[in-house]
Amino acid sequence: MLNNRRVDLRRLRFLLELSRLGSMRDVADELGVTTSTVSQQLAVLAREVGTALVEPHGRRVRLTPAGRRLAEHAVTILAAVDAARLDLDDGADPAGTVRVAGFATAIRRSLLPVRANLAVRHPKVRLRIHEHEPAEAFQLLATDAVDLVLTYDYNLAPAPVARTLQVQPLWSAAWDLAVPAPLAPLPAATTSAAFTRFRDHPWIVNSRNTADEDVVRTVASMAGFEPQIAHHADSLELVQDLIVAGLGVALLPRDQPTDPGVRMLALTEPDVTLRSYAVIRRGHAGWPPLAAIIDLLTAQSAASNPTEPPVGPRQVRRDHRGE
Repeated sequence: MLNNRRVDLRRLRFLLELSRLGSMRDVADELGVTTSTVSQQLAVLAREVGTALVEPHGRRVRLTPAGRRLAEHAVTILAAVDAARLDLDDGADPAGTVRVAGFATAIRRSLLPVRANLAVRHPKVRLRIHEHEPAEAFQLLATDAVDLVLTYDYNLAPAPVARTLQVQPLWSAAWDLAVPAPLAPLPAATTSAAFTRFRDHPWIVNSRNTADEDVVRTVASMAGFEPQIAHHADSLELVQDLIVAGLGVALLPRDQPTDPGVRMLALTEPDVTLRSYAVIRRGHAGWPPLAAIIDLLTAQSAASNPTEPPVGPRQVRRDHRGE
């Protein structure tokens, strides 16, 4: 029936109201037009779709079978259009599903804490959460499979940001050198000195991304040696198990609880800092549901780190460690 013909949405509204009210006069009164306008618009719609939509019925008219079928479609079509307009209206309450891909720590530390607040302030906004390392998450963002990415880099391995992306810094966390407890020496004066003490030991790095390995290689280069990368593990709990077993040393978050068999050596001069970000496609910040979540994430990060200086807005990584 429709083939490649275009259908005017306003005329679909006339048809839908006629199916609901049953009288052209009532449709005219409902839409604030004349009865003649209703008749003319329905005639044009019939020409657009290539079939009769109304037929005489006594002194009135009724929908033909084709008219009834099109009116049924009009319910769905017009509802979807109205929902889209509401969704994109900056002045309307945010409504819609925001798809988020992020590394586990950011989901736990940033996203989950704002969920309850989101439910209260914006109950029509829903979250769909995907746990991914940054490289995987950025691929999903590039293909429009997600709307928001929670990612990170390190201060000693800063990452470039694509022009097509918009970055919002969230929080940062210090990382230290984790070593087997029996081998832990006195605290080193500098990060380079701490690395030098373990230059001959195997190193453990992430299995899914290279950011922490980049840091290890950078600091080792500063200390004048090539690190022996022996093991790759994604889970930080497994990294600790490997350290306790004497299989190597690794970078771990300073604030993470550690096994009694693990000792943390503070890294200073330079420090090693993981920096977390919320990343979206440039030009999408005006979508109300996404803007609402970004605002909540930013406020939550500021409240949980009131004295922490903001991290630079230019760094985003496509391959990182994230537990």
